[in-house]
Amino acid sequence: MGLRILLAGESWTIHSIHVKGFDTFTTSTYGEGVRWLREAFEQAGHDFTYIPGQNVQNAFPTTLEQLKAYDVVIISDIGANSFLLSDDNFVRSLKTPNRLKLVHDYVQAGGSLLMIGGYFSFQGIDGKARYQGTPVEQCLPVLMRNVDDRVEIPEGAMPVIKMADHPILQGLNMEWPHVLGYNQFALKEGAECIMSIGDDPFLCVQSYGAGRSAAFASDCSPHWAPPEFVNWKGYPVFWNNLANWLAGK
Repeated sequence: MGLRILLAGESWTIHSIHVKGFDTFTTSTYGEGVRWLREAFEQAGHDFTYIPGQNVQNAFPTTLEQLKAYDVVIISDIGANSFLLSDDNFVRSLKTPNRLKLVHDYVQAGGSLLMIGGYFSFQGIDGKARYQGTPVEQCLPVLMRNVDDRVEIPEGAMPVIKMADHPILQGLNMEWPHVLGYNQFALKEGAECIMSIGDDPFLCVQSYGAGRSAAFASDCSPHWAPPEFVNWKGYPVFWNNLANWLAGK
Protein backbone atom coordinates (compact mmCIF):
# COMPACT_ATOMS: atom_id res chain seq x y z
CA MET A 1 0.00 0.00 0.00
CA GLY A 2 1.36 3.42 -0.97
CA LEU A 3 1.95 6.40 1.26
CA ARG A 4 -0.33 9.39 1.64
CA ILE A 5 1.85 12.40 0.80
CA LEU A 6 0.93 16.08 1.06
CA LEU A 7 3.06 18.75 -0.63
CA ALA A 8 2.54 22.48 -0.06
CA GLY A 9 4.22 25.13 -2.21
CA GLU A 10 6.14 24.84 -5.49
CA SER A 11 4.13 27.36 -7.53
CA TRP A 12 4.53 30.99 -8.56
CA THR A 13 2.96 33.80 -10.57
CA ILE A 14 5.11 36.23 -12.57
CA HIS A 15 3.64 39.69 -13.26
CA SER A 16 5.67 41.55 -15.88
CA ILE A 17 5.65 45.19 -17.02
CA HIS A 18 6.52 45.75 -20.69
CA VAL A 19 7.71 49.24 -21.61
CA LYS A 20 7.45 50.31 -25.28
CA GLY A 21 8.47 53.95 -25.50
CA PHE A 22 5.65 56.04 -24.09
CA ASP A 23 3.40 53.02 -23.51
CA THR A 24 3.38 50.12 -21.06
CA PHE A 25 1.35 46.97 -20.61
CA THR A 26 1.45 44.03 -18.22
CA THR A 27 1.36 40.26 -18.61
CA SER A 28 1.03 37.47 -16.08
CA THR A 29 2.19 33.85 -16.17
CA TYR A 30 1.66 30.99 -13.74
CA GLY A 31 4.10 28.15 -13.12
CA GLU A 32 4.50 25.02 -11.00
CA GLY A 33 7.64 23.07 -10.13
CA VAL A 34 5.88 20.00 -8.81
CA ARG A 35 5.59 17.74 -11.86
CA TRP A 36 8.82 15.78 -11.36
CA LEU A 37 8.01 14.97 -7.74
CA ARG A 38 4.39 14.18 -8.59
CA GLU A 39 5.46 11.75 -11.31
CA ALA A 40 8.01 10.10 -9.01
CA PHE A 41 5.49 9.56 -6.20
CA GLU A 42 2.48 8.60 -8.31
CA GLN A 43 4.46 6.13 -10.41
CA ALA A 44 5.51 4.46 -7.15
CA GLY A 45 1.85 4.06 -6.17
CA HIS A 46 1.63 6.79 -3.54
CA ASP A 47 -1.46 8.94 -2.97
CA PHE A 48 -0.16 12.45 -3.71
CA THR A 49 -2.04 15.59 -2.66
CA TYR A 50 -0.79 18.97 -3.89
CA ILE A 51 -1.61 22.41 -2.47
CA PRO A 52 -0.11 25.12 -4.74
CA GLY A 53 1.50 28.07 -3.03
CA GLN A 54 -1.36 30.50 -3.67
CA ASN A 55 -3.78 28.10 -1.95
CA VAL A 56 -1.73 27.32 1.16
CA GLN A 57 -3.16 30.25 3.16
CA ASN A 58 -6.68 28.83 3.08
CA ALA A 59 -6.37 25.17 2.03
CA PHE A 60 -3.62 23.78 4.28
CA PRO A 61 -5.00 21.64 7.15
CA THR A 62 -6.03 23.50 10.28
CA THR A 63 -6.29 20.58 12.73
CA LEU A 64 -3.95 17.86 13.91
CA GLU A 65 -6.50 15.26 12.87
CA GLN A 66 -6.44 16.55 9.28
CA LEU A 67 -2.65 16.41 9.17
CA LYS A 68 -2.62 12.88 10.58
CA ALA A 69 -4.40 11.76 7.39
CA TYR A 70 -0.98 12.00 5.71
CA ASP A 71 2.09 9.83 6.19
CA VAL A 72 4.47 12.54 4.92
CA VAL A 73 4.08 16.33 4.75
CA ILE A 74 6.41 18.25 2.42
CA ILE A 75 7.00 22.01 2.54
CA SER A 76 8.77 23.30 -0.56
CA ASP A 77 9.48 26.91 -1.55
CA ILE A 78 6.66 28.52 0.42
CA GLY A 79 7.28 30.88 3.32
CA ALA A 80 6.06 30.78 6.90
CA ASN A 81 3.62 33.67 6.38
CA SER A 82 1.46 31.55 4.08
CA PHE A 83 0.84 29.13 6.96
CA LEU A 84 0.38 31.82 9.60
CA LEU A 85 -1.83 34.33 7.78
CA SER A 86 -5.05 32.82 6.45
CA ASP A 87 -7.79 35.12 5.21
CA ASP A 88 -9.69 34.57 8.45
CA ASN A 89 -6.71 35.91 10.39
CA PHE A 90 -5.22 38.55 8.07
CA VAL A 91 -8.41 39.89 6.45
CA ARG A 92 -11.07 39.22 9.10
CA SER A 93 -8.92 39.53 12.27
CA LEU A 94 -10.15 36.22 13.65
CA LYS A 95 -8.18 33.91 15.92
CA THR A 96 -6.94 30.91 13.92
CA PRO A 97 -4.74 27.85 14.60
CA ASN A 98 -0.98 28.33 14.33
CA ARG A 99 -0.31 25.85 11.53
CA LEU A 100 3.46 25.93 12.07
CA LYS A 101 2.80 24.60 15.57
CA LEU A 102 0.37 22.05 14.12
CA VAL A 103 3.10 20.75 11.82
CA HIS A 104 5.44 20.49 14.80
CA ASP A 105 2.83 18.62 16.85
CA TYR A 106 2.09 16.33 13.90
CA VAL A 107 5.75 15.27 13.73
CA GLN A 108 6.04 14.91 17.48
CA ALA A 109 2.99 12.64 17.47
CA GLY A 110 4.48 10.34 14.80
CA GLY A 111 4.16 12.19 11.51
CA SER A 112 6.90 12.90 8.98
CA LEU A 113 8.10 16.27 7.69
CA LEU A 114 10.38 17.15 4.78
CA MET A 115 11.47 20.67 3.90
CA ILE A 116 12.94 21.07 0.41
CA GLY A 117 15.14 24.06 -0.34
CA GLY A 118 14.32 27.06 -2.47
CA TYR A 119 14.04 30.84 -2.47
CA PHE A 120 11.21 30.63 0.11
CA SER A 121 12.39 27.66 2.15
CA PHE A 122 14.32 27.74 5.44
CA GLN A 123 15.20 31.47 5.61
CA GLY A 124 15.30 32.10 1.87
CA ILE A 125 15.89 35.21 -0.19
CA ASP A 126 16.37 38.31 1.99
CA GLY A 127 15.45 36.07 4.95
CA LYS A 128 11.78 36.35 3.92
CA ALA A 129 10.82 32.68 4.32
CA ARG A 130 11.16 33.25 8.08
CA TYR A 131 11.21 29.73 9.48
CA GLN A 132 14.00 30.43 11.96
CA GLY A 133 12.72 30.33 15.53
CA THR A 134 9.40 28.74 14.55
CA PRO A 135 8.01 25.39 15.70
CA VAL A 136 8.87 24.02 12.24
CA GLU A 137 12.57 24.73 12.80
CA GLN A 138 12.23 23.06 16.20
CA CYS A 139 11.25 19.74 14.63
CA LEU A 140 13.65 19.87 11.65
CA PRO A 141 17.20 18.44 11.92
CA VAL A 142 18.86 21.80 11.17
CA LEU A 143 19.52 25.22 12.69
CA MET A 144 18.77 28.08 10.31
CA ARG A 145 20.74 31.27 9.79
CA ASN A 146 19.19 34.67 10.53
CA VAL A 147 20.18 35.98 7.11
CA ASP A 148 19.52 35.40 3.44
CA ASP A 149 20.74 31.80 3.50
CA ARG A 150 21.03 31.15 -0.25
CA VAL A 151 24.31 29.87 -1.69
CA GLU A 152 24.28 30.41 -5.44
CA ILE A 153 26.60 28.15 -7.45
CA PRO A 154 26.21 29.10 -11.12
CA GLU A 155 29.16 26.86 -12.03
CA GLY A 156 27.44 23.89 -10.34
CA ALA A 157 28.52 21.68 -7.44
CA MET A 158 28.00 18.00 -6.70
CA PRO A 159 26.85 16.80 -3.28
CA VAL A 160 29.18 14.43 -1.47
CA ILE A 161 27.83 11.27 0.17
CA LYS A 162 28.73 10.98 3.87
CA MET A 163 26.63 7.93 4.82
CA ALA A 164 26.61 5.62 1.81
CA ASP A 165 24.89 2.80 3.72
CA HIS A 166 21.87 4.88 4.78
CA PRO A 167 18.54 3.43 3.54
CA ILE A 168 17.71 6.72 1.80
CA LEU A 169 20.64 6.12 -0.58
CA GLN A 170 19.73 2.51 -1.34
CA GLY A 171 20.06 1.84 -5.07
CA LEU A 172 21.87 5.15 -5.64
CA ASN A 173 25.45 3.93 -5.99
CA MET A 174 25.81 6.21 -9.01
CA GLU A 175 27.27 9.65 -9.59
CA TRP A 176 24.98 12.41 -8.41
CA PRO A 177 24.25 15.29 -10.79
CA HIS A 178 25.22 18.84 -9.89
CA VAL A 179 22.97 21.47 -8.34
CA LEU A 180 23.13 25.24 -8.91
CA GLY A 181 22.47 26.40 -5.36
CA TYR A 182 21.11 25.56 -1.92
CA ASN A 183 20.06 26.96 1.45
CA GLN A 184 22.82 27.04 4.06
CA PHE A 185 22.11 25.75 7.55
CA ALA A 186 23.83 23.90 10.42
CA LEU A 187 23.29 20.35 11.63
CA LYS A 188 21.54 19.97 14.97
CA GLU A 189 23.12 17.88 17.69
CA GLY A 190 21.89 14.32 17.37
CA ALA A 191 20.84 14.68 13.72
CA GLU A 192 22.50 12.82 10.83
CA CYS A 193 24.17 14.45 7.83
CA ILE A 194 23.79 12.03 4.92
CA MET A 195 25.21 14.32 2.23
CA SER A 196 27.09 17.61 2.15
CA ILE A 197 28.45 20.27 -0.17
CA GLY A 198 31.79 21.45 1.12
CA ASP A 199 31.38 22.00 4.84
CA ASP A 200 27.62 22.57 4.56
CA PRO A 201 24.99 19.91 5.26
CA PHE A 202 23.00 19.01 2.14
CA LEU A 203 20.67 16.22 3.31
CA CYS A 204 19.94 15.87 7.02
CA VAL A 205 17.55 13.64 8.95
CA GLN A 206 16.52 12.98 12.52
CA SER A 207 13.93 11.33 14.70
CA TYR A 208 11.77 13.82 16.57
CA GLY A 209 9.34 12.69 19.22
CA ALA A 210 7.52 9.73 17.69
CA GLY A 211 8.11 11.02 14.14
CA ARG A 212 10.89 11.80 11.68
CA SER A 213 12.02 14.87 9.75
CA ALA A 214 14.40 15.71 6.93
CA ALA A 215 15.93 18.80 5.33
CA PHE A 216 17.09 18.79 1.70
CA ALA A 217 19.10 21.94 1.08
CA SER A 218 18.58 22.31 -2.67
CA ASP A 219 15.48 22.30 -4.86
CA CYS A 220 13.38 19.57 -6.45
CA SER A 221 12.87 21.65 -9.62
CA PRO A 222 14.66 24.40 -11.60
CA HIS A 223 16.51 26.61 -11.26
CA TRP A 224 18.69 25.10 -8.52
CA ALA A 225 17.75 21.61 -9.74
CA PRO A 226 18.92 21.67 -13.39
CA PRO A 227 17.74 19.28 -16.15
CA GLU A 228 20.60 16.93 -15.28
CA PHE A 229 19.05 16.51 -11.81
CA VAL A 230 15.30 16.37 -12.51
CA ASN A 231 15.84 13.99 -15.47
CA TRP A 232 18.40 11.85 -13.61
CA LYS A 233 17.41 8.18 -13.40
CA GLY A 234 18.08 8.28 -9.67
CA TYR A 235 15.63 11.17 -9.13
CA PRO A 236 12.50 9.05 -8.44
CA VAL A 237 14.55 6.48 -6.52
CA PHE A 238 15.92 9.13 -4.16
CA TRP A 239 12.63 10.88 -3.39
CA ASN A 240 10.75 7.62 -2.88
CA ASN A 241 13.51 6.28 -0.62
CA LEU A 242 13.33 9.49 1.39
CA ALA A 243 9.54 9.40 1.70
CA ASN A 244 9.59 5.73 2.71
CA TRP A 245 12.28 6.33 5.34
CA LEU A 246 10.38 9.29 6.77
CA ALA A 247 7.25 7.18 7.05
CA GLY A 248 9.15 4.32 8.67
CA LYS A 249 8.63 1.97 5.73
